[in-house]
Amino acid sequence: MSGDKTALSGDTTAPEAVTILGATGSIGRQTLDVLARHPQRYRVIGLTAGHRWRELAEQCLTWRPRFAALADPAAAETLRNHLREAGSDTEVLAGHEGVARVAALDEAHTVVAAIVGAAGVRPTLAAVEAGKKILLANKETLVVTGALFMDAVRRHGATLLPVDSEHNAIFQCLPREGVGPGVRRLLLTASGGPFLGWDRGRLEAVTPEQAVRHPNWDMGPKISVDSATLMNKGLEFIEACWLFDVPPARIDVVIHPQSVVHSMVEYLDGSVLAQMGTPDMRTPIACALSWPERLESGAPGLDFRTLAGLDFRAPDDAAFPCLGLARQAMQAGGAATAVLNAANEEAVAAFLDRRLGFNGIPAVVQDTLAALPAPDCADVDAVMNVDSEARVVARRLIKEWAC
Repeated sequence: MSGDKTALSGDTTAPEAVTILGATGSIGRQTLDVLARHPQRYRVIGLTAGHRWRELAEQCLTWRPRFAALADPAAAETLRNHLREAGSDTEVLAGHEGVARVAALDEAHTVVAAIVGAAGVRPTLAAVEAGKKILLANKETLVVTGALFMDAVRRHGATLLPVDSEHNAIFQCLPREGVGPGVRRLLLTASGGPFLGWDRGRLEAVTPEQAVRHPNWDMGPKISVDSATLMNKGLEFIEACWLFDVPPARIDVVIHPQSVVHSMVEYLDGSVLAQMGTPDMRTPIACALSWPERLESGAPGLDFRTLAGLDFRAPDDAAFPCLGLARQAMQAGGAATAVLNAANEEAVAAFLDRRLGFNGIPAVVQDTLAALPAPDCADVDAVMNVDSEARVVARRLIKEWAC
C-alpha cells in the first residue's frame, strides 16, 4: 500500500481529525457510527456529498465539522443558507473543486474515500497529493487510474488502507511486508448476490427492487446492483491487483453465500489464512481507522455455535459475465478498466431508471469495450477523457437496447 503496513495511529494528546468523502452514503454513515463510539479519539473536520443537502445538513449539525462541501453548487448554496439559519459555523464549499479542497485540508489526518463511482477519483487523488492517511472505500479510483494512483501514493508519502471488506481481509491475512515470495494466491470471496443459482433466462425479468435487496450486506443501490451482476467482484479483482501489486493470474474469486469468510490468502506451503466475521462494514472501517491497533466497531460478534456451514463454489461465468469482463479488461491493460467502469456506471444507472434490462448491463459493457481502444494514459486528465468517451458510447448502446 504505502510500502509499510503500519498506519499512523495519530496524536495521543488530541483527537485524530477525520474527513469523510461521501458522508451521506452507506460507508460514510457507517464510518460516523464507528467514530461516534470513540469521541475522545476522533473528531470530524470535513464532510462531503454529491447533492443530498438535507442529509449532510443533519450530519453537520450533529458533528459540527469546520468544512462541508457538495458537488452540486445549487445544493451547496441551499446547505449554506440552512446552516446559517441554524446558527452553524461550518463553512460550506461548492462544486467538485470544493469537494477536492475539503479532501486536502491541512488539518485532516485521515480521509475516508467513500464517494461512489468515478466521481471519487479526483477528490481521492487530492487527498493522496496532500499526503493523507487514506481509507479507501472507493474502488473505482483504482479501477480507473490504476498505476497512476499507486504512483501518486508513493510520490506523496500517503498511507493507503483498504476499507472494502475483501481487501481489508486480505490486508489482515498478509504478513507485514505484504505479498512476498511465500504467497501463492489471493482468494476474493463473493456472496453471489440475490440471484445466486439463477440462469440468464430467469435473470431477464429482474427488477431494480429485486437487485438492490442484497441478502447479507447493507449497501447503496449502485453497489448492490454491481453485487447482483458480480461486477462488484470484478472491480474488486482489479483493485486487488493494484493494491497488492500482484498479476491477475494470482487472484481467484470464489462464491461464498454466507459472507462469513471475507477473503483468504493461500501460501506456498498449503496454508490458507482467512479473515472471518459478521457481514458488517463497520468491522473493516474500524480496522482501517485504528490500524495497527483494534477498537470497538459496533458490529456483532460471530457466533460459531449458530453457523450451519460454510459453502464455497465457482462463479457462474455464463449467467454472470461481468466478472470475466473485468478480468479481461485488467489483462488487456491500458485504459480498458476505465472503459469497463464507465460503461458499467452508465448501464447500472439505466437499469435503476428502468431504461435497460438486467442482462443488458454486461452486454453494454462488453460492446463498449469492443468499440473503444484502450490506450496507455500519461495522466489522470487523459484517463478521464477515456472515461467520457466510454460514457458516450455506452449511452448510445443503451438507447439501442431500449429500442
